[in-house]
Amino acid sequence: MIRIFTIIAAALFAEAAAAQDHLGPEEVLAASARHFPDVLEGLAKRRAAESGVEEARGAFDLVFETEGKQYASGFYNGRETAARVRQQLAPLGASVYGGYRVSDGTFPVYEDIRFTNAGGEFKIGAVFSLLRDRDIDERRFRVTDARLAVEEAELDLLLTQIGVQHKSLGAYWRWVAAGRQLAVYEELFKIAQGRQSGLEQQVRAGARARIFLTENLQNIARRRRLVTEAEREFLAATNDLSFYYRDPGGEPLTPARDQLPPAGLLTAPPPEAAPAGDLAGLIDARPELKALGVALARAERRVALGKNALLPRLEALAEVSADVGDIAEGGASRDATDAVIGLKFTVPIQRREARAKLRRAEAELEALEQRRRRVEDQLEIDLRNILLDLHASSALVGVAAQEVDQSETMERAERERFASGASDFFLVNIREETAADARIRFYLAALKARIAQANYSATALDLEALGLGESVTAR
Repeated sequence: MIRIFTIIAAALFAEAAAAQDHLGPEEVLAASARHFPDVLEGLAKRRAAESGVEEARGAFDLVFETEGKQYASGFYNGRETAARVRQQLAPLGASVYGGYRVSDGTFPVYEDIRFTNAGGEFKIGAVFSLLRDRDIDERRFRVTDARLAVEEAELDLLLTQIGVQHKSLGAYWRWVAAGRQLAVYEELFKIAQGRQSGLEQQVRAGARARIFLTENLQNIARRRRLVTEAEREFLAATNDLSFYYRDPGGEPLTPARDQLPPAGLLTAPPPEAAPAGDLAGLIDARPELKALGVALARAERRVALGKNALLPRLEALAEVSADVGDIAEGGASRDATDAVIGLKFTVPIQRREARAKLRRAEAELEALEQRRRRVEDQLEIDLRNILLDLHASSALVGVAAQEVDQSETMERAERERFASGASDFFLVNIREETAADARIRFYLAALKARIAQANYSATALDLEALGLGESVTAR
């Protein structure tokens, strides 16, 4: 095994001069993280959620209104102009207001309230909710829910990015492995082709029987088929990779074969995984659970809003008004500062709609709690299996490397025996194909190890390994 890794390392250094032309996993990850449509969709959804917060806060916008009234004909000639502002507040479901109005002329007795002094009337007041809408109301619920929706969109975006990067990394390593398998079969095919001319000379010289030519032609045909199948697999892997490898405009880029990295990049031992004792921390950090936590918080707010709707409404009012200027048509009763306090009590009798909404909110909350429990258990099982696969695949790479070393030793020995006449053509072919199969299994084992590492990186939220950083999610 040491010998195999030494050969791989030597090949890696030999190709270092051309490394700048090789397509590395970090380039693919950077392209998919920034230009893949699912990621851009997630970013757009997050921006939409952020706009929802501003929209919800609009319920607390300052409101200004003005109106005027004048008797155009008839016995009365009064006219009135008024302007008011109102501001909704979050604490106690309160609202404060202030206004100014001025009138002159005469009004009927049933509109006596319209009279003011010559300088008009100033008024300020506040309304407070003491039962229903005291702790929560539709306006405050919408603001909180919109903020939680932003958190949910952030977590959905992170899940999307992790999923895209995970698949992108898998597509990259499958492309590399397919390219290495193609190279193995091409080398096997070239050996058979190169041997044909030598065999023809030996047959003409009478040193070999003609059946050896037929057997080698059979080998050439079989190995050509293997090359064709490997080419098909490589082209399919190239197409799969181009789905994630994109230019700044979001268009797929098709990597060329000469961009394949050295074999050592695929077969290098992956970094060690975290010990199994960290399972609880890894599970708690999963975005799925955090997203469910946010969904639970939203559901709890809906339950609170439903309970609020069952309460009677009790409002307290405090208001101060004062007229200024000379006494006008309204008389001296307007020439004073008035302070008013009041209570308003409203209770719905049947409350069927409120009860139904509350039951639905409570049922949705219970459903989310059960889903969280199921997801938490599933994550633990998945993570344990990923760790098992990671350790097993790493061990299998070592076994496959030993098999390559042994099969290549047997291949060289059989060729030497064949050259000395101590072996036959049939055994040489078997040794060559056995060695090729061992190399294929080695690359497949290395691919499984890389896929297992990618699975672990995605599950353990190793954002650096996935090519993700704060600069990406902050866009």
